[in-house]
Amino acid sequence: MAGTYNNTVKTARMTTVKDAVDGGVGAGKLEIYSAGYAALLAVFNCSDPCGSVAGDPAVLTFSGMPKSTTGAADGVAAIALLTDSADTMVREGMTVGTSGTDIIIDNTSISTGQTVNWTAGTITHG
Repeated sequence: MAGTYNNTVKTARMTTVKDAVDGGVGAGKLEIYSAGYAALLAVFNCSDPCGSVAGDPAVLTFSGMPKSTTGAADGVAAIALLTDSADTMVREGMTVGTSGTDIIIDNTSISTGQTVNWTAGTITHG
């Protein structure tokens, strides 16, 4: 049977995630990959701080949207990885799409040199 946490604990855990992304000398990063992390398609700099935590369940909502970057490779966006400014992984396995996913981008078909827009993103405590 899966356990549950009270909202105070959920908020503390998600705040720890936020603080880890914000750790280091600069802003954290969001990396967008094709399925299975086969190709790094785009890298975004997060805001610093990266967002805020609120709600029940606790939700980290990324701030400063929209953000734009340039496509680094050709592929279909499927998964995202979140790091601190020193490229230390904080969270992996986030879903990516144009709606109904953890990370919302404007187009999941990414080409080298294409402008890619990150329009919204959240991590919800499970």
